[in-house]
Amino acid sequence: MKRSFFLFILILLITGCSNPTVFNVYLAGDSTMADKKPDAFPETGWGQVFPEFFDSAKVKFENHAKNGRSSKSFIYEGRWDSLMGRITPGSYVFIQFGHNDESPSKGDRYSTLPEFKNHLRRFVTDVRQREAFPVLMTSVVRRKFDENGILIPTHGNYPDATKEVAEEMNVPVIDHRALSAELVSEKGDSLSKELYLWVEAGHPNYPKGEKDDTHFSPAGARKMASLVVEELKRMQFPLAEALK
Repeated sequence: MKRSFFLFILILLITGCSNPTVFNVYLAGDSTMADKKPDAFPETGWGQVFPEFFDSAKVKFENHAKNGRSSKSFIYEGRWDSLMGRITPGSYVFIQFGHNDESPSKGDRYSTLPEFKNHLRRFVTDVRQREAFPVLMTSVVRRKFDENGILIPTHGNYPDATKEVAEEMNVPVIDHRALSAELVSEKGDSLSKELYLWVEAGHPNYPKGEKDDTHFSPAGARKMASLVVEELKRMQFPLAEALK
């Protein structure tokens, strides 16, 4: 994994960035990462608040994550090609799919594990061909506890598949599933509700209330984003130099 960081630093030098401390960051993923419209508030994607942790003079963000997308639908809707048309050498591209890929009930958004891995391989290859820097991410955890208060895994083998592709292609991976699972487990069944979209009846956007254990509250989104930030520092990403 360290080798990939050396390669990235070399890319920065080769591509001749006029100011190597200025980074372009692109996000590709599903609703847990996406920016939300005002009528969805307080639902907040972690990618929506991710820029708050960085010096805006040093990092420019584009969040291309969209609600309901899988790695498959992100490709066939043309979203991936559109993103590839925008990235510049030396950019970061954070890629987080799995929530919608993993479910056969999602219809044409469903990806079998082999398909899912092939999509990730394409993402990594395409980003590298543009002399940019891919970062794979496992899906953030859903809030689901059993009768004994133990968090239940809901993503099947898709997080492992993401890590396998990362290992195979020597690309950095942030295990957001494991990090978020630890956080949610520590808070427990009751307190972890504050991280998710639990809204009392009477809210203007949710008159009947909402009990959503997949999407985040503003506080939850910031906690999920902070887990990524801590990994960037731990893994010594050059991007971490631009943190506030």
